[in-house]
Order: sequence, then C-alpha cells, then structure tokens
Amino acid sequence: MMEEPLITANGVSIRTTINPGDLGYIMYRHGKLYGKEYNYGVSFETYVGYGLYEFYKNYDPLLDRVWICEKNDKIVGFLLLMHRENQTAQLRYFYLDEETRGLGLGNQLMLALVEFAKEKKYKSVYLWTTDDLLAAHHLYKKYGFRLTEEKPSTEFGKSLKEQRYDLMLT
Repeated sequence: MMEEPLITANGVSIRTTINPGDLGYIMYRHGKLYGKEYNYGVSFETYVGYGLYEFYKNYDPLLDRVWICEKNDKIVGFLLLMHRENQTAQLRYFYLDEETRGLGLGNQLMLALVEFAKEKKYKSVYLWTTDDLLAAHHLYKKYGFRLTEEKPSTEFGKSLKEQRYDLMLT
C-alpha cells in the first residue's frame, strides 16, 4: 500500500517511501551543501554514500524510516532513522536546502522522528554531528538530545570535532 505524502502549510510534501534516485541525490546534495557551507571535502560525500548504502542494505520498513521533503518535484530536505542493536536507533543525514530553512520544516521532521522512535519502542536515539553545525545543535537540544561524546577528527577534509548526541526515550 502506497502511503500518501503529508503536505505542509508551506507547500512541501513529506513522503516516507524511497524511490529510485533518492539516495544518490541525497549523497550528491550533502556533498554540495556541506562543501559550500562548511568547506567539507569529497571524503564527506563518500562517507554519506557509505552510510546510505548501509542503511538500505539493512533497511527494515518496520524499524527504519526516511522522511523525504519535496517541493515542485525537487528534494529539498531529508532525514532518516535506522535501527541499531539493543532497541537503539540512529538519526542520520538530516539536511534542508537553503530555501526551506526557517519554515518550521526542521521541527516537523524532528517531531516525526521522535514520535516514530517512541512508536517503535526504541529506548534511545543517537546521532553524530560536528561542532560547526550550530543550528542543528540547537534543534537537537530542543528535542531533548544531549551531547555525550566529542572527538577530534579530520575525516571530512578539515579539522573539526565530531560530536555524539543521545536522546533517552525510556
């Protein structure tokens, strides 16, 4: 059964099905966006590609979810939740194109993710991010995520700190 996309007040539709081309486009957009805004290198784009491959290879529609945001048939945002061991899930690859920021879409996606995680009885959700994504940190903290780990990294073509945030649901 095909799920109907949710249409937001600002004309963005959100679907939870994966279509051919979606994952490749998400890899491409991450590479372009993070290269432009944060000076991340090609290694970041390949990191995203590997993670998307891992997600789809282990994809279980009962435990995992994507939220793909589209406006005028163009993907403008993305978020996924993937299952991990011990009733834990991981939030990955959250992004919004510049033209969709400030419209409340990030809040809508985070709320959907937390509700889905609770519905699936996950004990916790974690994510990895970097210290230079300040707007993302604010959003994660707003939904109860707490910084639990930091480590220096040069993984994405520049020096930065990778940060783990955890949300306890039980």
